[in-house]
Amino acid sequence: MTKHVKTAITPTRQQDYPEWYQQVVKASDMAERSPVRGCMIIKPWGYALWENIQHELDDMFKAAGVKNAYFPLFIPLNFLEKEAEHVEGFAKECAVVTHHRLEKGPDGGLVPGGKLTEPLVVRPTSETIIGDAFSKWIGSYRDLPLLINQWANVVRWEMRTRIFLRTSEFLWQEGHTAHATTEEAEARTAMMLEVYARMAEQYLAMPVIKGSKTAAERFPGAVDTQCIEAMMQDRKALQAGTSHFLGQNFARASNIRFQNQQEQETYAWTTSWGVSTRLIGGVIMTHGDDDGLILPPRVAPAQIVLLPIAHKQQEQAKVMDFTDALAEELSHIRYHHRPLRVEVDKRDIGGARGWEWIKKGVPLRLEIGPRDIANDAVFVGRRDKPLKEKFSMSRRQFIDEVTTLLDNIQTNLLDHARAFQTAHTHTMDNQEEFYAYFTPANTEKPEIHGGFALAHWCGSGTCEARIKEDLTVTIRCIPFDQEPQPGKCICCGASSSRRVVFAKAY
Repeated sequence: MTKHVKTAITPTRQQDYPEWYQQVVKASDMAERSPVRGCMIIKPWGYALWENIQHELDDMFKAAGVKNAYFPLFIPLNFLEKEAEHVEGFAKECAVVTHHRLEKGPDGGLVPGGKLTEPLVVRPTSETIIGDAFSKWIGSYRDLPLLINQWANVVRWEMRTRIFLRTSEFLWQEGHTAHATTEEAEARTAMMLEVYARMAEQYLAMPVIKGSKTAAERFPGAVDTQCIEAMMQDRKALQAGTSHFLGQNFARASNIRFQNQQEQETYAWTTSWGVSTRLIGGVIMTHGDDDGLILPPRVAPAQIVLLPIAHKQQEQAKVMDFTDALAEELSHIRYHHRPLRVEVDKRDIGGARGWEWIKKGVPLRLEIGPRDIANDAVFVGRRDKPLKEKFSMSRRQFIDEVTTLLDNIQTNLLDHARAFQTAHTHTMDNQEEFYAYFTPANTEKPEIHGGFALAHWCGSGTCEARIKEDLTVTIRCIPFDQEPQPGKCICCGASSSRRVVFAKAY
C-alpha cells in the first residue's frame, strides 16, 4: 500500500492541476479575485515579485538605449480604425467608453449620461496612440531611432479568466520603436526578444524556446512576431514574451514619416514588444510543488526569512538580539547588484509560521533558537530541497556563503525545469503517434498528456487550422535554433524543410 503523503496544497498537481494552481496563488497570498468580473487584486507578495521583474527588465531596457514614457489609457476609436488588420484582431476584446458622466435615473440609481461624441477604447495595446505621438516627434532621420517603453495596465475583455495567466485587466510593459531602415528595426526586434529570453532563463529560471510565429499566430498587423515559449508542469506551453517587427504598416496608418539622408520623405520602420504579469503565472507553474510556491532567488520578494524560536521568556531577548543582528548584517550583502532581501518573522504562532513561508516560496528559511545561538550557528532549510532536509551552519559560514547558496538554488531550479522540458519534448514524424500524443489517455484528467512535439509542417494555413480544430493544438513557434531538414508535413504529408513546435497552450 502506498503511504499517503500530506501536502500543504490540495489538490496536488496530479489530482487537479488547474485547481492546484489556484490554491497556490491563494496559499502564497499573491493575488485574489476582485469584485470586478475577470480582474484581480495583486497583493503585496505578488506585487513585490512583479516589481523585482520590473526592476531587472527596466535596467536591461535602459542599457539598450530605451527610455520610459507614459501614454493615455483611452484611445479614440478612429485611431484603431486606421489599421484595419489590427482593429480586427482586437475588436472582440475591446472595452469601450461611451459616456462621460453618471446621472440619477428614474428609480434613484445612477445611469450613464453625457454621451461622448466619439467612443473611447480602453487600451488593449498602444501601437495606434503611440504612433500618433511618433508622427509628431519624428521629422528627420536625425530623430531616429526613437526607443520608447511604457509600464502600464491594459484591458482585454476576456470571457474565461485565470489569475495572472488571463485576466481582463493586467499589468505589462510595451516597448515601441521607430527606425530609419528595415535592417535596424529587424535587429531591434531580435534584440528585445533576447532581453526577454535572458529575463526568463537567468532570472525566472524558466527555460524557453525562441522562434517566430506563423502568419495565423502573429500579432495583428505585424510583419513578423518573435516569441519565447516555456513549458509548464502540465506540459502546456506558455507564451512568455513577444517582439514584433511591424514593417511600415503602422507607420503608414499613423503617418510616421521622415526625411532621409538623401532628402527623400519615407515612412519609418517600427517595432513593438512586451511582457506582462503572465510571467508570474509562469513562475508558479514552472517551479511550484505540492507544498506551494518555489521562487527563484534573483526575483524573490524575500530571499531569506529568519524565524527566531524562543519557548522560554528568559530566552527571548537573547534570541531576538541575535536574529536582529544577523538580519542587519545580511541586509548589507549584495546579491546580483542589489541588497539581499531579508524578512524577520517574530510572530508566536507555532508551526504555522514556517509553513506560511514554505507556501510563499522563500528560497532560504533560517531557524534560530537558543541551541543555535550557543553554537553561533543557524539551522537552514532550502525551498528547492525536501522540507525535512535541513542543515546547520555556523553563522559566519552562512554569511560568507549565502550568495553561493542562493546561486545554487537558482541554478538548480533552471536545471530541473530544463530537464523537465527536455523529457517532454519529442520529435515526431508519424501522424498517428502525433495525434495519440495530444489525445488524453485518461479522460478524467484530460490536462495530463502531451508536451512539445517537434514535427514537420508544410507551411499551409489549412494544415495548421486542421490540427488546431482536431486537437486544440497550435504551432507555438518556428524555432530559430534548427538547421534546414527535409521531411513530410505531419498533417498532409507534403514536403517540408523544417520542424515547428506544436503544443497545447495557455
